[in-house]
Amino acid sequence: MDWFSDSDDLKDGFVNPLTVWYEYHKRDLPWRHTRDPYFIWLSEVILQQTRVAQGRPYYERFVAAYPTVQSMSDADERDLLRLWQGLGYYSRARNMHRTAQHVAGPLGGQFPETYHELLKLPGVGAYTAAAIASFAFNEKAAVVDGNVYRVLARVFGLEEDITTTQAKKTFSTLANRLIQLSDNPATYNQAIMEFGAIQCTPVSPDCLLCPMQQRCQAYLTGRQRELPVKSKKNAVRERYFNYIVIRQGDRIAMKERTQKDIWQHLYDFCLIETEEPMEAFRELPEGALLNWVLQEGILRGLSDERTQVLSHQRIRARFWLVEVPEGRNVSLPDGLFFCKPSDTERLPKPILVVDYLKSLYF
Repeated sequence: MDWFSDSDDLKDGFVNPLTVWYEYHKRDLPWRHTRDPYFIWLSEVILQQTRVAQGRPYYERFVAAYPTVQSMSDADERDLLRLWQGLGYYSRARNMHRTAQHVAGPLGGQFPETYHELLKLPGVGAYTAAAIASFAFNEKAAVVDGNVYRVLARVFGLEEDITTTQAKKTFSTLANRLIQLSDNPATYNQAIMEFGAIQCTPVSPDCLLCPMQQRCQAYLTGRQRELPVKSKKNAVRERYFNYIVIRQGDRIAMKERTQKDIWQHLYDFCLIETEEPMEAFRELPEGALLNWVLQEGILRGLSDERTQVLSHQRIRARFWLVEVPEGRNVSLPDGLFFCKPSDTERLPKPILVVDYLKSLYF
């Protein structure tokens, strides 16, 4: 950090140039046209999950469905999860619902106006609290996300591993020192995040046209690829899902995932999880479910493997379609119930299941 010796240097050489860059290069995004903490909070929760291009349609759909925090508070959780479908991390959607209920209820429809009070909301962490506090209320609370880590590590030549607790303190301290020098903290926070998103990118940063070029320690030492330092992720766990899709006429048997596992409170089919892929139906572990299928249904086909990668695991799913003759009265295994296509459309589902149902019906 020795290229800036005092606060005036930091302001003139980093904070102000970054703000000027932002005014010329910022993207026109709907949540940047409001100071309403509800819309800012909503955008930040969604953008934790995905890139802007993918998250924007979700934001627009949520705003259309729930234009106020009260309307989100009153929503059926299944409808909210259905709208969230495809973003992953469904616990965040449930926390979002709880936050809306807390704001609409005990807080009388008003979001807290300070960083520390915002931290008390369900599911609101340091990053989201800082974003709301600065964007909605212009508080000097620094956001620190992946983009900010990258910009600060490269420009200031910080070599601490950003996955460590000590590094998080180092970066947070620097980020908060910098924002104190800004005359407009809301713009400054937007600027540093935008700079990391479209200028100082993870791969092939645009160093040629960078306003920090002659100050940036990574550029001056050729270490753009090395900074920020980040230890390797843990190995991804492989899981093999064998879905038994029971169909009778146009109805499909579905169930709610109630166990504490991925996709809790979403809906899928009968599931047999195995430690390795199964190529034949009779290779599946014997049990009451398999016996029921063999007695009541007729195997009609097996899908190709469909894969969904989560943060620390990879789901490899295959779907075994079992036909139950129409007119036959059957008692489905526990937890299952028949749904018509219109019913399945309304239920929140993992994206793997959504894609399979599309191929089945269309």
